[in-house]
Amino acid sequence: MNSWPDPEIAFRLSNSQAALSLSLFALRMLTLTCWRDGSPALRRHAAFAGAFQHVFAGELLADEGAVIYSNSSSHFLLLFSGQPPMMEEDAAAPDPAAAAVAATAASSGTFIPPSVSAHRDALISGASFSHFSPIPPALLPADASDPSSAPPCVLGVDEAGRGPVLGPMVYGVFFLPADVSDPLLRETHHFDDSKVLSAAVRSQLMETLCTPGSDLHGSCGWATASLSARDIGANMMKPVSYNLNAQAMDATMDLIRAVYAKGVNIREIYVDTIGPPATYQAKLQRVFPTAKVTVAKKADSLYACVSAASVCAKVTRDAALETLFRARRVAADGEEDAAKDSPMEWGSGYPSDSKTVAWLRNNVHPLFGWGPECRFSWGTAKDMLESKGNGVKIEWPPDDDGETVRLTDFFATGNGEKQGNELAAWFGTPAGQEAF
Repeated sequence: MNSWPDPEIAFRLSNSQAALSLSLFALRMLTLTCWRDGSPALRRHAAFAGAFQHVFAGELLADEGAVIYSNSSSHFLLLFSGQPPMMEEDAAAPDPAAAAVAATAASSGTFIPPSVSAHRDALISGASFSHFSPIPPALLPADASDPSSAPPCVLGVDEAGRGPVLGPMVYGVFFLPADVSDPLLRETHHFDDSKVLSAAVRSQLMETLCTPGSDLHGSCGWATASLSARDIGANMMKPVSYNLNAQAMDATMDLIRAVYAKGVNIREIYVDTIGPPATYQAKLQRVFPTAKVTVAKKADSLYACVSAASVCAKVTRDAALETLFRARRVAADGEEDAAKDSPMEWGSGYPSDSKTVAWLRNNVHPLFGWGPECRFSWGTAKDMLESKGNGVKIEWPPDDDGETVRLTDFFATGNGEKQGNELAAWFGTPAGQEAF
């Protein structure tokens, strides 16, 4: 068995939580045992055990790869990323939920790119992840010992899903030889800003890009970084906030570094930006001094490689959002009729979408809120939980074992003791030897 909890559990919790760690260990054992049994009744017990782990040790639960979904009629449902840990040794055991999600997504007619289909378990667990396409041989160095022998390439960067309260923010990069960028992307395939293209056109372009034998597949490479809603919210709500701009910058640089590491000769980098581009461009130029970096507003309309990156990011986010919704729907099948949910009932995921706000309002759990699809740091979610009375207010008492001696205790007047002389107490009362 390799599924026992990490022995570092007790050390990762503070001393004041040592007793709690033992309880969590027992809950973890109950959760895994009940889940493996497979009966609906015991799985419900597993859900409750997992739910309490989520409340008292959310970080630990997230590290273990578990997800809690909640809705109006099914309060708790625990899912593990991939197969449950105690089933890992049985590689032949099918995962009905994953199969159902795959079948539903396929039946919707939406192309699910490998940047989602290859990472479904991570996506559903609430984890962030990156995906890299195979590097076309035409982009690799002719002489392995000389990286500069690779054809000079341009690379575009764009994002999708910066503002939504639901789903990941996805950064995409797209690279190809500089001399074929405009002829192949603009003239042959008519790439443009993803917001200008219809969903069907974006999906078709992405499918062509992922199809072996196509001109796009043979000449171009691409990659995405999906920053999960859970991680975005957790980072922004840290005591020292890791804000969205910093997360976006780090994701961009990590993707570009990885492309360089794969042997691609990037000479020009084009990045779409929302804020002032000068600072962004200066930082990227310092990090990648061998390339010419251009950061511009509306770059997804100006540069073909950025347009293609925009399509990769947008199609990946749309597919991720649909996959998350289908997974949640499949998870609820045992408690309610899934047919009652219309496709993509939660809308686009943006706070300005009335369908999204209605879904959040109708599916909020007073204790757990929502699942890993929600950015809890967003004002829409925070207001719904805190200001509008939908959430349960929890006040954690200060750690005090009743035996701690405070410095002020040495200067306090005893119960029932009267001040005999106001002047005598003018400079304070005697502290006593025990204070020293």
